Amino acid sequence: MELLIAAAGLIVSAAVLILLLLRGGKEKQTQVALRRQVESLSSQLQASERESAVQLAAFGKQLEQLERQTADEFGRSRRDTLQYQQALREETGKSLHEMAGQLGEMTKANYEHQKQLTEALRISLDQIRTQNTEQNEKQSRLIESAITRMQESNEKKLDQMRATVDEKLTATLSTRLDSSFKTVSDQLENVYKSLGEMKELSTGVTDNVTALNRVLTNVKARGTWAEVQLEGILDETIPQRYERNWAPKPNSAERVEFAVRLPSSEENGADTFLPIDSKFPMEDYARLCDAADRADREGVEAARKALEVRVRDEAKTVRKYINEPRTTPFAILYLATEGLYAEVTSSRSGLLEQIQSQYNVLIAGPTTITALLNSLSIGFKAVTVNEKAKEVRELLAAAKTQYGKFSDLLEKARRKIDEAGRTIGDAQNRSRLIQNKLRNVESLDAGIADRLLQIDSLSEDIQRDFSAE
Repeated sequence: MELLIAAAGLIVSAAVLILLLLRGGKEKQTQVALRRQVESLSSQLQASERESAVQLAAFGKQLEQLERQTADEFGRSRRDTLQYQQALREETGKSLHEMAGQLGEMTKANYEHQKQLTEALRISLDQIRTQNTEQNEKQSRLIESAITRMQESNEKKLDQMRATVDEKLTATLSTRLDSSFKTVSDQLENVYKSLGEMKELSTGVTDNVTALNRVLTNVKARGTWAEVQLEGILDETIPQRYERNWAPKPNSAERVEFAVRLPSSEENGADTFLPIDSKFPMEDYARLCDAADRADREGVEAARKALEVRVRDEAKTVRKYINEPRTTPFAILYLATEGLYAEVTSSRSGLLEQIQSQYNVLIAGPTTITALLNSLSIGFKAVTVNEKAKEVRELLAAAKTQYGKFSDLLEKARRKIDEAGRTIGDAQNRSRLIQNKLRNVESLDAGIADRLLQIDSLSEDIQRDFSAE
């Protein structure tokens, strides 16, 4: 390796020398020197090659020796490892064998110890069982004797109580029977009286039922009953907010039974009315109920169609009460019973929607009309509150204006009082001066002085002046 480095150095030196000679311009000298240098380098390179070959041969021998040493070391290490593993296996097997023997001895000793404990426990349990049996027998004998004594004592007490109860029951029963017989007699007498009263009441009920049948079968009376019922609902929900027998068209004889007054949204606008008319088609509804009770499907369908036609005709009649803008763009047809209203609303033909779209008429029963009127009542209260609030605002505005005027009057009064105070002060000063001047003058009687000076007329003039101011 060192020879190669030296050869490289020589080559570099030769190259440097060549460059220097070329710069000098001496070609012959350069060629001679170059030749010498090349020859020297060749001899050196040959020597280096020979030395390198020798070194390479020595290095190869060293490698072979190192390989042999490594193989020997590896073989020895492998043999040592195998021997160690064999010794370890033998020692481990021996230890396991010894441990197995020790475990067997320990298991045997534990078994013997457990056997002794079991035997001792069995003997102790037998002794405890024997003691418990003896104690239980003693306690049983004691309990039996105590129970026997208690039974004897209880029997004696029961006999005494039985005798006492029999005596008291006999006396009480006799008293109660006497009072019960008397009460029963009184109640029977009351029953006879009540039967007479019931007979009279049944006669009255029969008369009332007959009258009710007459009302329900009489179209005019039935209509009046529905109208009275609707008026009662209106009185309960929106009293004094509706008109009875109201004319939707000023120059027409048509009258709607009721019209709810709705306040205008404008400040000075006219009120709008909601027409409500009651109807009670009893005959058609009764035929429908009878057919349903008989389970007559065809009869039910026929009666239902007839009822729908009747309700549609009534809605057409109610439509004529709509007269905008005097009325709302819709009216309400009131059905007097919930059953009738339920039958109309449950129509599979969409009767309710058809009447509403064609005639602008809403169908309502007692519950529905009550809810609607309650909603209107709440709206009326809100309108009243708004009107009251407006009145309060106007009153406050007027009070504010008057308060401004009052402030001006107070300012004027303050100025007048200041002027009067200054005038009174001047008058007091002048009075003191006059009194000083008149100190030596004799005084007259008060009455004579008043007459001479006309004090009364002067007081009246002063009062008139104050009143004028």
